[in-house]
Amino acid sequence: MFTLPDLPFEKTALEGWTSAETLDFHHGKHHAGYVTKLNAATEGTEFAGKDLLDVINQTRGANPAIFNLAAQHFNHSFFWECLSPEASEPDARTLELIERDLGGLDAFKQTFSDVALKHFGSGWAWLVQEPGGKLLVIDSHDANTPAGTETKPLLTLDVWEHAYYIDYRNDRAKFIEGFWAHVNWKQVESQLA
Repeated sequence: MFTLPDLPFEKTALEGWTSAETLDFHHGKHHAGYVTKLNAATEGTEFAGKDLLDVINQTRGANPAIFNLAAQHFNHSFFWECLSPEASEPDARTLELIERDLGGLDAFKQTFSDVALKHFGSGWAWLVQEPGGKLLVIDSHDANTPAGTETKPLLTLDVWEHAYYIDYRNDRAKFIEGFWAHVNWKQVESQLA
C-alpha cells in the first residue's frame, strides 16, 4: 500500500513563498488524492504491493491511468524533498558540475526558470543527470517523470497551477522567482551520481 509522506517541514515553514493554505491543498488534497486513487487502482492487480518505481516502469506507455497516479505520487514526494525553509547554496562539487554543463549557477537558474515559465500547461521543470554524468534542464508534461529511467532526477519544480494559484493566481513567474530561496541543495547533492 502506498502512503502519503509527511512534509519534511512544517506547513508554515515556507510562508512568504508558499502558504500553509497552499500546502493544505497541494499536499493534503492533491498529493493525498493521487495516493488514494493509486491504492484503489492497484488493489487486486499485479501492481499491488510493488515498489513505486517498479509500478512506474511497468505502466509507462502501457497503463496510463496507473502510470499517471504513480508518477504524480513520485513527482510530488520528490518535490517536497527539494524544498527547504532555509536558503542554502550548492556545494563545490555540484557547483563544478553546474559550471561545466550549464554555464554556472546564474545561467542554470535562468535556464531552469525559463523552462518552468515557458512550459505550456501542467507539468514539471527538472534538473537531471544523464547516464554519462552530464547535467541537463528539461521539462515534462502532466505526470511524466524521469523517475525509473536512465536519466536521474536531481531537482524539480511543480508548475501545475495547484502548486501556486492560491498564493499567486496566474503569476507563475513570481512563484518561480521565490523558489530559489527554498531549494534544498543537500537533496540535489544526495542524488548526484
